[in-house]
Amino acid sequence: MNYDVIVIGAGHAGCEAALAAARLGMRTAVFCLSLDTIANRPCNPSIGGSSKGQIVSEIDALGGEMGRAADSCIIQSRTLNKGKGAAVHALRVQCDRTAYHLYMKNALETQPGLEIKQDEVKEVVVENNAVRGIITRLGLFYAAKAVIIASGTYLDAKIHIGENSFSSGADGILPAIGLGASLEAAGIRLRRFKTGTPARVHRRSIDFTKLQIQGGDEIITPFSFDYDGVLENLVPCHITYTNEKTHAIIRENIHRSPMYSGRINATGARYCPSIEDKLVRFADKGRHQIFIEPMGFDTNEMYLQGVSTSLPVDVQEAFLRTIEGLENAEIMRHAYAIEYDCCDPLDLYATLEFKNISGLFSAGQFNSTSGYEEAAGQGLIAGVNAARKCEGQELYVLPRSSSYIGTLIDDLVTKGCDEPYRMMTSRSEYRLFLRQDNAPERLSEIGFKLGLLSTERVNSFRESSTKIQNEIKRLKKTTAKPTARLNKMLEERGTTSITSGVKIAELLRRPQICYEDLKEVGLIEAELPPRLRGKVQIEVKYEGYVKIQLEQIRKMRGLEEKLLPPGQDYREIKGLSIEAAEKLNLHKPLNIGQASRISGVNPADISVLLIWLASK
Repeated sequence: MNYDVIVIGAGHAGCEAALAAARLGMRTAVFCLSLDTIANRPCNPSIGGSSKGQIVSEIDALGGEMGRAADSCIIQSRTLNKGKGAAVHALRVQCDRTAYHLYMKNALETQPGLEIKQDEVKEVVVENNAVRGIITRLGLFYAAKAVIIASGTYLDAKIHIGENSFSSGADGILPAIGLGASLEAAGIRLRRFKTGTPARVHRRSIDFTKLQIQGGDEIITPFSFDYDGVLENLVPCHITYTNEKTHAIIRENIHRSPMYSGRINATGARYCPSIEDKLVRFADKGRHQIFIEPMGFDTNEMYLQGVSTSLPVDVQEAFLRTIEGLENAEIMRHAYAIEYDCCDPLDLYATLEFKNISGLFSAGQFNSTSGYEEAAGQGLIAGVNAARKCEGQELYVLPRSSSYIGTLIDDLVTKGCDEPYRMMTSRSEYRLFLRQDNAPERLSEIGFKLGLLSTERVNSFRESSTKIQNEIKRLKKTTAKPTARLNKMLEERGTTSITSGVKIAELLRRPQICYEDLKEVGLIEAELPPRLRGKVQIEVKYEGYVKIQLEQIRKMRGLEEKLLPPGQDYREIKGLSIEAAEKLNLHKPLNIGQASRISGVNPADISVLLIWLASK
């Protein structure tokens, strides 16, 4: 059986990769261990969060599916970091776990040109440093022009709960055994990482009267830029805290945690620590926050975000019952740690193709990342490039300056990582430009040119963008005259009144004033939807800062347009430091911009490269 593209794994990376390849006209097959785990969320029931919400909006703007799926099964939606600047505003949505799975499964099932197969991939067939296809557990060979590995946390996976450890993937699904050995035989370097998850408890065992209610946004902003329905928060989330009794039990038993007993040697995520790790790293803290979140409408399982652990079952039950509201906690699924094999992303190009195997791509946690959103973003790019590989087209590199997805991939392939990579807004030097609200402006035209975004969808964005720009122009050219009504509002907001005419945009740039304030005093005539009003406000308030960042981006793009010849032996270039030559030969950067971000390549080395390029 012959395919253009084969995707190994149907998690968040695999789903986006398979959909992208099929939407670009490739005959595509996606293989998974179980159809019942397509787009499964075995860790937490949310989509989005700080920087992750930005990634979901970027996936949507490029023509991916994650944002639309999240919008379709919202339980509760909140915008995080509202008290901070627009650069770090981020949506986090609680989604019905089963509904999300069914949405994505249906999206795969109904996508023309895409076949879903429940079978375990045992081997990736490589000949003459080029991928040829796969062999499954059933002994079947499937030929393919391109293969994408999106194995998530299932590759030779092992579960740890206290003194117990056993071979298993998440949620009791069998692990993928044998594929790792096949990849190593093909020359791919593997390493061992780990992640974990907290316990789930029964709703009836929680005393909600003792918990803080955490509500959602009054007006919900969807992830998808052209969503035209009305979204509602249907159930609240809750907050509680650990305490000294909780900590005492954990400390008394910390030697029984696989992390501290030596049973786990894999590297875990620094920014998603277990509760026992928190007590060691933040010993001065008397309590830690716990978010109690529903897993869905049709289940009584409640997720306890903040107390991920691999402690034994008896210790889990004991420390949970010291927490206010959880005194009678009835555990339905115990917490666990899971370790698994993944590749070293330094072996990848920024296209997510392996440097030493033509046609072999990878995405998601196999690339040493963590998080559903990071996985989905990589999957989309891997799917696009696998399709372009089949067509003999130039592979696409999403610039670092264009998106958090581009930043994520650039970090992986130029800097590498020694722990599961998690995206944060601080990882981007362009975060004021890479906001969630302007993802369509940044990426929809790219999605359209790549062939993922339909004419209908891109036209919908263009129409909205025109309305925004027209309103901004009006605010800049229209003068607000001093009136008693306007000055009263200004004084009430804690800013100075005006004595002569002022452009409305100048009033809006004042930190104390928002778009709605201007509407109240009759300075706003356009009836824009709430989402567009918010974008007008952000564009006006941050215009000066964004201009500075765009100039920085322009300069960096100048370096990224200076391409380096493939196969160059950098030891031959006089003036480069020994370390720089070694690192450049190892990483094989595509351009000067990438070279400048490699650890060990200093500004003097970049100057040498620029002079050498000019001489060529």
